[in-house]
Amino acid sequence: MAAFYNQASLTYNGNVTNSNITTGEILEVLSITKSPVTDTYTAGNDVVFLINITNTGTAAINGLTLTDDLGEYTFGEEGASAVPLTYMEGSASLFVNGIKQADPAVVSVSPLTITGINVPAGGNAAVIYAAEPNQFAPLGENASITNTASVSGARATAVTASSTITADTSVSLAISKSLSPAVVSENGTLTYTFIIQNSGAVPVTVSDDVIFTDTFDPVLSQLTATFNGAAWTAGTNYTYDETTGVFTSLPGQITVPAAEVSQDTTTGIWSIQPGVSTIVITGNI
Repeated sequence: MAAFYNQASLTYNGNVTNSNITTGEILEVLSITKSPVTDTYTAGNDVVFLINITNTGTAAINGLTLTDDLGEYTFGEEGASAVPLTYMEGSASLFVNGIKQADPAVVSVSPLTITGINVPAGGNAAVIYAAEPNQFAPLGENASITNTASVSGARATAVTASSTITADTSVSLAISKSLSPAVVSENGTLTYTFIIQNSGAVPVTVSDDVIFTDTFDPVLSQLTATFNGAAWTAGTNYTYDETTGVFTSLPGQITVPAAEVSQDTTTGIWSIQPGVSTIVITGNI
């Protein structure tokens, strides 16, 4: 509720006399909530938000404007601003009392601004839209985006609601394989190099039990293997079948550092440097 105050005065013959002060309260009938469909985000994957506007009054409230800052924040010594979420054009939908309406009028995409929202007496309007984390979305452990939506109109007190999503910090692995030399004579020696990259904010530890496997064709003999430069031993770190060419690391042998993230203090763009581990396997064909 919002309180208001009023006082009258009389002026006569150079004198002023004041009345008592009356106090009243305006019962706010409009409220707003906001929630993401998922609590975490990753670059390139849309996040869907639900904004619910409720009118507890006895009269409809029409012509409302919804504004969402898409998580805008300041960075750097100069206090520059960055917007970490990009509205996915065409994704906004409007429901009134649970019934789908015509797509709402999006008049700005940053900040996201939607006009012409009508909320019936004792009813609600729900706006659903999607946004994609962009190059300004914070990365790394404890990173998050808080975006705030507000609803205002000529016959309604502005109300706001915020929601926070956190960066997905789970392990994210990729592997690449290279061969040297590309052309080898019979009975020659081949070296395979495997680069394992972790784009996650947490490291891969022995308890993650990552298993590496490859089937070499042609089959390698007199095989040797190293992990991050340290020699691996058959039966301790891996198994290898010289009949089938199947190489498999044993559980708890592979670790990979967490990725390193940083933000350019001038542009505000975030970058990621994956953690890397290397397996090198050499053998004769």
